[in-house]
Amino acid sequence: MLLDCGGKPLDLSAPRIMGVLNLTPDSFSDGGRFDAPERAIAQALQMQADGAAIIDIGGESTRPGAADVPLEEELARVIPVIEALVPELAVPISVDTSKPEVMRAAAAAGAGMINDVYALRRPGALEAAADSGLPICLMHMLGEPRTMQQAPQYQDVLAEVGAFLAQQVARCEAAGIARERLLLDPGFGFGKTLEHNLSLLKHLDRLALLDQPLLVGMSRKSMIGKVIDRPVAERLYGSIAVACLAAWQGAAIIRVHDVRESVDAIRMVDAVLAAK
Repeated sequence: MLLDCGGKPLDLSAPRIMGVLNLTPDSFSDGGRFDAPERAIAQALQMQADGAAIIDIGGESTRPGAADVPLEEELARVIPVIEALVPELAVPISVDTSKPEVMRAAAAAGAGMINDVYALRRPGALEAAADSGLPICLMHMLGEPRTMQQAPQYQDVLAEVGAFLAQQVARCEAAGIARERLLLDPGFGFGKTLEHNLSLLKHLDRLALLDQPLLVGMSRKSMIGKVIDRPVAERLYGSIAVACLAAWQGAAIIRVHDVRESVDAIRMVDAVLAAK
């Protein structure tokens, strides 16, 4: 499958790595490291050199308890970096935002994908995404970032996540967004306990039956820390393990902080999957 990301193709015939570039002072893993434009640009170029097939740029943290970022501040963080990187990168840029104004400005600046943790549920987001003509990733989240980890409950997490994502696909189609433009993210760590996350990962292949490319992000998250009892900075091996498990079960895009190591690991997974 070849995804047209604003004129830059993304080949999903094998699992691909998405590099995370947070332009925020408060992201859980790398907050403050790349909030200066020159450092962000250098990091994006390095991730491309390390094998990232797409770079995901965000200007608002969605970690548990994160505060909202004013529109003008998010625009000021994100748009100049996108404008600077579009002519420099051969790979597409994804914009990680839920604000319709940021979606429109990012698309105009040359972004090639919209990655929305609210699945276009904020006012005006569905229309902005439809107008962009870009691929869109719809993510499942129970609640919203400030409160999502306060005792989340499900009767059947896999069934409920799958039903939500199917509903959002139908909503997008009704708004004129073709299915070929849609990717789905089960939202690991977004309104889910450790047990919910592990169950979703174990049965990820069942979500692949929705027939949309799956994008997953587990890199350095607390679900890894709780299992291996390591702080954020020491979760590389756990992150690679869950990335490989996701790719084995059909994930098309794996969103990671550690690009070079993850690219090597996923290439091995793909080689085994492709073997006769």
